[in-house]
Amino acid sequence: MAGQSPSHRGGRGRGPTLPVPALWLVLFQLAPPAGPADMGTTWRNPGWVRFALCLAGLVISLYALHVKAARARDRDYRALCDVGTAISCSRVFSSRWGRGFGLVEHVLGADSVLNQSNSIFGCIFYTLQLGLGCLRGRWASILLILSSLVSLAGSVYLAWILFFVLYDFCIVCITTYAVNVGLMLLSFREVQEPQSKAKGH
Repeated sequence: MAGQSPSHRGGRGRGPTLPVPALWLVLFQLAPPAGPADMGTTWRNPGWVRFALCLAGLVISLYALHVKAARARDRDYRALCDVGTAISCSRVFSSRWGRGFGLVEHVLGADSVLNQSNSIFGCIFYTLQLGLGCLRGRWASILLILSSLVSLAGSVYLAWILFFVLYDFCIVCITTYAVNVGLMLLSFREVQEPQSKAKGH
């Protein structure tokens, strides 16, 4: 009928659709609210757990870079993490999935500046996690959670490649995944603690 509103024309039998909140809005709600002393970003102690996890991640990433460079110079190089044919980290690092997660080359090309070793991205991630952990502010908390979720997604993807494509058991890789999970849990716990204290008051 001509008198029907646009919302009823072609929407018969369906209720009003609610917009799906964007990810950044969800993270904004999860982040602790800013109080009078938190209007600007200030420095804080990142905590020994975050410091230890970030330091471990950096050391592992640098070791992976060393192994990959040594393997490129000498194909017969055997790293400490090369236990056997099915437990070899250098084989994983030297595979096409060890650079740009095996995706950048297909999307942006092999010569792209982003087509770097996964360990380079690891060094950037752990440095970012430690730096953001030293900042007190709502946006710092949001970036901590967001970067942790991205690292978790990358860990799940690389773990699938490791076990079901390369059929390998890379000790260094699995340790990295564990560090990433630990940082994600720590970020969510740090967000929930201020909210619990606020509810307690």
